[in-house]
Amino acid sequence: MAATKASAIFPLLLLLPLLHLLSSGFAAAGQQDCPPFSCGQLRDVKYPFRRKDDPTICGNTTYQLSCDANRSTIRIGSADYFVTQISYLSSYFTWIRLVDPNLANGSCGLPAQPLSPTNLSTAGLSCGAYYWASFVNCSETIQNDTRYHRLSCLSRNDTLVYVIVAPEADELGYLHPWCEYLSMIPVAYDASLFDDPPSSAIDAFSILQKGFDCYIPGRRGVLSHWYSPFCTACYALALNFLCFLCYAVPFMVGRLVIAPIIVCVFFAHKLWVSRASVDTVEKFLRAQQTLTPTRYGYTDIVAITRHFRQKLGQGGFGSVFKGELAGGLLVAVKLLGNSKCNGDEFISEVSTIGRIHHVNVVRLVGYCAEGSKRALVYEYMPNGSLDRYIFASKPTTARTFTSEKLIDIAMGVARGIHYLHRGCDMQILHFDIKPHNILLDRNFTPKISDFGLAKLYPKGNSLVSVSAARGTVGYIAPELISRSFGIISHKSDVYSFGMLLMEMAGRRRNVDPRAENSSQVYYPSWIYDKLARQQEIQFDDTSEIEELEKKLAVVGLWCIQIKPSERPTMAKVLEMLEADASSLPMPPKPFFSSVDSTSETKTCLISSSAELSIISE
Repeated sequence: MAATKASAIFPLLLLLPLLHLLSSGFAAAGQQDCPPFSCGQLRDVKYPFRRKDDPTICGNTTYQLSCDANRSTIRIGSADYFVTQISYLSSYFTWIRLVDPNLANGSCGLPAQPLSPTNLSTAGLSCGAYYWASFVNCSETIQNDTRYHRLSCLSRNDTLVYVIVAPEADELGYLHPWCEYLSMIPVAYDASLFDDPPSSAIDAFSILQKGFDCYIPGRRGVLSHWYSPFCTACYALALNFLCFLCYAVPFMVGRLVIAPIIVCVFFAHKLWVSRASVDTVEKFLRAQQTLTPTRYGYTDIVAITRHFRQKLGQGGFGSVFKGELAGGLLVAVKLLGNSKCNGDEFISEVSTIGRIHHVNVVRLVGYCAEGSKRALVYEYMPNGSLDRYIFASKPTTARTFTSEKLIDIAMGVARGIHYLHRGCDMQILHFDIKPHNILLDRNFTPKISDFGLAKLYPKGNSLVSVSAARGTVGYIAPELISRSFGIISHKSDVYSFGMLLMEMAGRRRNVDPRAENSSQVYYPSWIYDKLARQQEIQFDDTSEIEELEKKLAVVGLWCIQIKPSERPTMAKVLEMLEADASSLPMPPKPFFSSVDSTSETKTCLISSSAELSIISE
């Protein structure tokens, strides 16, 4: 009986490729019978688009257009969007420009609905916009932040509505603590946005009036060049007959034997990797019974963040959301989305920051390790990170901090690093000191964060073993890239801190290709030459501010010496920051640079990336 059933099923299995080819051929030929059409002002519209009354074989219902005399619209979610342009880039991609009906005339208003890459993808669209427009409402007036443009038409006495046009990479990292997200919509690509962002709400709406661009995956049928169902069927039958004897047996063996084995091996490997990751984290947590942070379940994390309602930022590790504990304490929840398979970054963060208690180190309130779900719960820092203030694009924003406040922040960060190196039972090396990882609380007290790259070592260790370069280009010490520069030690953090001080002194990034003069492209080299020639640094009008910023630059230059042995310890750095600027000796030149200003090119070793760069004048 079993043999009879098998013999009956065998021919059906052999017919599956034939049926597939036949259906593909008929579908492809059917599309050839659907002529291009006009819709509103659009001409020669074809697959994948269709109209409501077109035959079911024509187009894709996902991309059904509504047409009238002047406009063509398409339904996305709960709103209709104007289709102003269609271009068939290839048989694989179709480009389409859409305009929100509420913004089509450049008038003031909110988008018809919030759009994001997720719900656009659900609608079958890929809108890889670099710039996005975000609408937020705030309980306080936004000052000294030129990205925020107030919308008078939507604002009330108790609610102020703003629009921000910013790169997608910024996400909502610019969101102030007293503001809430309202809506978001992509912006059409315009190269001028890189150099000339909108300066007013009117400019922002004129950009939104242009709409946004999306791509639709196309179709390239294997048999689309055949002109009738009959020819397609003949071709399929002939091809299937000729290949039958050659491929039937291998096909059956592969389908019934080899394929199941491959699938089983694949899922077994995935399960083993996932289980190994979970086991590694669980073994670590069981061994750390003395950890003071609270362990939360994943359902607790969902409740704390109110279903991840308010997003604070995005990074390579995952996303950060604002949350609130039962007692009213505000927290920032870092949901790890791209952790290493063995949980190294999660373990590193919990094991280091979990045992630290210092005013200049962010406090770990709790963590979640439930299966593959991992999250870290920190105290909330309402004023964001230091880079928002020292890298501000407008001078008014850049001067938010006085030089005295910058010195206070520098000393706070230095105390935190010194505590990591000498104040704990174990020496903690951070390996990623940079402005983005310096958070500011309500009183602008600096706190070191992000210990995903940190390592614990016994005190007094003169040699630290690290398998690969760790940190961020621009702040990473040379010895972490090549051991020829010296051994890895706590002096690696001193180097990163020195690069941070240089950026605080200049209130700009250390490498700025857009600098007015080629000699100013690499700030440490430029400021060193100015100090060496005993020239005044024109940072501000008062000599007091000039002296304080000189201090930051001189201490920073000491910290970024190429050889680790020539850099000061953090204890010595604190002494230098507390001393008068005039009493600080000039350090040796910490990089190699030609001093001949008349030469056609200047060569400098950018030691932060250990690469030789030629800067043409």
